[in-house]
This record gives sequence, C-alpha cells and structure tokens, in this order.
Amino acid sequence: MSAFPLQPALENATPDSFVLLQIAGRRFALAASTIAELAPPVRLHAFPHGSPLLTGVIVRRGRIVPVFDASRALSGRTSLGHRFFLIARQHFGDAAEMGAIPLDGECELVSGNPRPAAADQPSYVTSEIDFGADRIGVLDLQEFIRFHTAAATSAREADRAGSRS
Repeated sequence: MSAFPLQPALENATPDSFVLLQIAGRRFALAASTIAELAPPVRLHAFPHGSPLLTGVIVRRGRIVPVFDASRALSGRTSLGHRFFLIARQHFGDAAEMGAIPLDGECELVSGNPRPAAADQPSYVTSEIDFGADRIGVLDLQEFIRFHTAAATSAREADRAGSRS
C-alpha cells in the first residue's frame, strides 16, 4: 500500500483504527487519531542542539514541526532515505504540538481491539493489537520521545562522569 492513499482513510478513522508502520525493522502501531498527516519528504532543517532524538525541523503548512529520528533511538542507526514523514499530534497539558518521524517503509490502516501490553514491553508501548499471527505494540509517541531522551541524557552523563575519573 502506498503511503499517501492512506491520507483520506485517516480522516474517517474510528477509535479502534491504527496505522501500522516499521521503525528500525520493528513493527509498531500508532492510534490513527493521533496522526495529523503523512507528508512527502521535504527539506529537513538541521541546526546545533542538545536533544538526542531531534534531527531537525521541517516546515509544513506554515508550521515548524520537530523531527524525531525513532530509528536512531531503536537501532543506533539514523533513518536515511526516508520516503515520507508521519506527523502526529502531541499533547502537553492543554497545549497541542506536532511532531514528525521519518519513515522509509509502507504504512497500513488497520482496525484492532487494543489489550494491555505484555509486561516485558517498554513503557512507550501502551497496549498491543493482533494483526494476523502477530501482536503489534501500540506506540505512545510522546512517551517514546520522553523515554529515549532520558536514556540518551543518562548515557551522556555517565560518559562525562567516566571521562572525569
């Protein structure tokens, strides 16, 4: 399935609709209600910063949207040659912001009944859905960013402490 024909389907998504995607060779699902759009690759504006997941920003529909490299967080390898950006809504208290992740694979809209995530799943996998014979983790993008930012910050601080010894 091509990425962009999914766009009209997202507008009619139901609460049990999920978008399946691949990040660093692993399958995840995102609640379709959190996805604002799938955007074609546009210029990524990089700048010096200290955020480990942030690779830069894109300008989409007159808004600056931060881009988080989920592949680098999961595999240590940056996502190169992405085919599109998945732009999701993030909520911080009463404020809503957009965030994007570059994807290089296909997306698919599916329906499923979420159930609690297995105990061995990381905190950013909030539930799971069945898809064929597979159980797919439902990703909470905000928690994913928080989790991996904290992990990278801790690792950086440990490296600094080790270099001072």
